[in-house]
Amino acid sequence: MTSRRAFAVLAALTLLSACSLRNVACGRPVPPPQTDQAAVPPSPSGESGEAPTFKIAFLGDSLTAGLNLLSQQAYPALIQEMFGAEGYDQIESVNAGISGDTSAGGRRRIDQTLEPGVRILVLALGANDALRGLGTQQTHDNLKAIIDTARGKGVRVALCGMEAPTNLGPDYRDAFRGVFVQLAREYRADVKFVPFLLEGVAGHPELNQADGIHPNEQGAKVIAALLYPTLRTIVDELGGGGQ
Repeated sequence: MTSRRAFAVLAALTLLSACSLRNVACGRPVPPPQTDQAAVPPSPSGESGEAPTFKIAFLGDSLTAGLNLLSQQAYPALIQEMFGAEGYDQIESVNAGISGDTSAGGRRRIDQTLEPGVRILVLALGANDALRGLGTQQTHDNLKAIIDTARGKGVRVALCGMEAPTNLGPDYRDAFRGVFVQLAREYRADVKFVPFLLEGVAGHPELNQADGIHPNEQGAKVIAALLYPTLRTIVDELGGGGQ
């Protein structure tokens, strides 16, 4: 990791922890998972032979929730727009991001996240685990349990990696990065892996909010563009295209 990216990751993780420890999103009440009806079309009723809605659930923290952004500016909503622009008219993004969440929190709420119609789970947790210096085995086991739950329900998974802060030392950073690499290897047959959720965003001031940490609207677009090809591949493999 370059020094600029390492500094940006450390700064981001530090603010994420501050938000979670106060149980607020940087001075604001923690929002519930965002599924703004203005940004997400309602599920089809199925009364006219319409194809069922193909849902993609995004399980994450403030980076996924879209801290300080409108719900339609967060990357899950942008990904839905990208699908719609290419004719995938049945895709619905379900934003299950909660500011300050950890892999343990995601493990506790995975069942409610996998609501009817969810076919793909984007797993974007771990940043707050690293910030708190939690044991990497804990993070591994929690993420593994989430993946297993999804697979048990026939839901495909896209796993997004995260980097640990530099102040925890190279051994922890390597072990933390290895958690995601190991899981990607364990599930290489049916889990898609994106090594770093903030690739191309961390360390770029013009893509982050004034705090220098959380992506702004343009940064969210970069994340959406990073994830979209992987998700489109999965959708196509599952026959969920609306073209």
